Amino acid sequence: MTIKLSGQIDSNNAAFAEKEILAQLEAQGDAAVIFDASALDYISSAGLRVLLRIRKKVPDMRITGVKPEVYEIFDMTGFTEMMTVEKAYRVVSVEGCEEIGRGANGTIYRIDQDNVVKVYNNADALADIQHEREVARLALILGIPTAISYDVVKVGDSYGSVFELLNARSFSAILAAEPEKMDWCVKEYVDLLKKIHGTVVPAGKLPDMKEKVLSWAGFLQDYLPKKAGWKLLSLVEAVPHDDHMIHGDYHTKNVVLQNDEVLLIDMDTLSVGHPIFELAFMFNAFQGFSEKDHEIIKKFQGFDYETASVFWHKVLAAYLGTNCRTKIREVEDKARILGYTRLIRRSIRRGGLETEAGREEIAFRKERLLALLEKTDMLTFSLQEMEIDAVKENLAEVHAFVNEHLEAAGCPLKVKRQIDLAVEEIFINIASYAYAPEKGKATVRVEVSEDPVAATVTFTDRGIPYDPLAKEDPDISLSAEEREIGGLGIFVTKKLMDDVSYTYKDGQNILTLTKNL
Repeated sequence: MTIKLSGQIDSNNAAFAEKEILAQLEAQGDAAVIFDASALDYISSAGLRVLLRIRKKVPDMRITGVKPEVYEIFDMTGFTEMMTVEKAYRVVSVEGCEEIGRGANGTIYRIDQDNVVKVYNNADALADIQHEREVARLALILGIPTAISYDVVKVGDSYGSVFELLNARSFSAILAAEPEKMDWCVKEYVDLLKKIHGTVVPAGKLPDMKEKVLSWAGFLQDYLPKKAGWKLLSLVEAVPHDDHMIHGDYHTKNVVLQNDEVLLIDMDTLSVGHPIFELAFMFNAFQGFSEKDHEIIKKFQGFDYETASVFWHKVLAAYLGTNCRTKIREVEDKARILGYTRLIRRSIRRGGLETEAGREEIAFRKERLLALLEKTDMLTFSLQEMEIDAVKENLAEVHAFVNEHLEAAGCPLKVKRQIDLAVEEIFINIASYAYAPEKGKATVRVEVSEDPVAATVTFTDRGIPYDPLAKEDPDISLSAEEREIGGLGIFVTKKLMDDVSYTYKDGQNILTLTKNL
C-alpha cells in the first residue's frame, strides 16, 4: 500500500500523523508499505520517531520521492542505513537527443551543449550508478582521465547519471566525419589504452574479469564438443591473475575528445585482468558483432565495417608495437577465442537457438571458435615473443620481428646483419628437421638487456630432441675434396654470436643466441 506524507511532521502533529498512519495500516493488513514523501517539506525528530516505530511494526517499508533537504535529514540520522529511502530526482527527457555512446549497461545522450546523461538499461539502477561513480573516482585518483557524474536524474522508467562534457566528440564521430584523422585517432586511442593497462589497482578495489570470463567458458560446456569445451575452460583458467586495470568496454564511442583532452567514459565495466580480455571485447566491438551483418557496425559506431576493420588492425599493431602480420594475427586469434565465447553465450541466452537466424549465427561463430581452439595452446601473449609455423617461407616474418626489436634498441647495422645471419641458420634448421616429415611451430623471443647492452634471441620448438652444439665443428683447414657438406650453419652462428646455448626442457628444444650491442 502507498501512504502519502505531506507538509510538515513535527512535535505539533506527530501524534496525530502516527494515529492516521496506524489506522491505514490496520485497514490494509500485512501488505508492504511505500511512504510517498514527494509532498513532505519538513520532518523533525518527532516525525522520525514515528517512522522508526512504524518500521519496527512493518519491516518491509520504503520511503520514496524524498526532497533533497528532507533526504539530508534522513541521511544524517542514519535512516538511509536502516530502511530504503529514495531521493526525488529531477526528470530528464532524452527524446530527440544525440546518442554519443552505448555500452553493455546503458546509453549516453547529449542533453545540451554542456552535459550528457548515461541512461541505464536496468530500471532499478541506483546501485549501478553508485558503483560507477565509485569506480570512476578510483580511476581518476589513479590517473585515468575520465568524467565524474555530478547528478542523478530520472529518465523514463529508469535513472541516469549526468556528466559535464563540454563540446565533447566521441572518436566514433571523428572517424565517421573526418576519416583523414584515422592515424591520429589510433595513436590517441592506443596511448590511453596503454595508460589504462599500465595502471595497477589496489587489491580488492575492482572485480576480476577472469572470474566473469570463466563463467562464460563454463556456460559453453553444454554447447561445445567435450574436448573443445574442456580446452576452452583450461585456457581461461591458465591466464594468470593480473592487478592491472582494464576498461571492459573499450571502443570508440567510449573515448571522447573534450577541449583537446582525451577522456574515457562509461566506467561501470572497469575491472582488473590480463589485457587479452580487453582485446577480446575490442574485437567484438569492431569485428565480432558485425561479421555476418556489416550494417550493425554502421548503426552502432556510425562508420562502416571497412573503417572498423582498418582501425582495429592499426590499433592492434600500434598496441603490440609491431607490423609483423604473424604476431598481430597470433594475438588477434587469442582475442577472437574469447570474443566468440562471449557472443555465442550471449546469443544462446537471448533465445538464439529458437530461431533459424539465431542458430545460423551461433553455428557461424562456433565453427570459427572450434578452429581457433584446435591451434591455440595459450591465451596470454608477450610483446617480445611470437609463435610461427616452422616453415622456410616464414623466414622473412621472423627477420622482420627480430629486426623491429633490434632497431628499437639502436642496434648497429653490422651487428644486425650478423644476428640476421644467425637467426636464418637456426630457423631454417628448425623448419627443415625439427618436425620432419610433419610440420610444427617455433617460438621466437627477443630481449634486449641494458647491463651489459645485449640482444638475446631464443628459439623454442617441440620437435625431435636435438642439440646442434653437440656436433663437432668442421675442420676448415681441409681441402674442398676432403670437407664434408653441412655443419657450417651452426659453426658460423657460434662464430658470430657472443654466446650460444642449448637445453632440452619440458619437451622443448631451447636454443639461445646472445650478441653484445
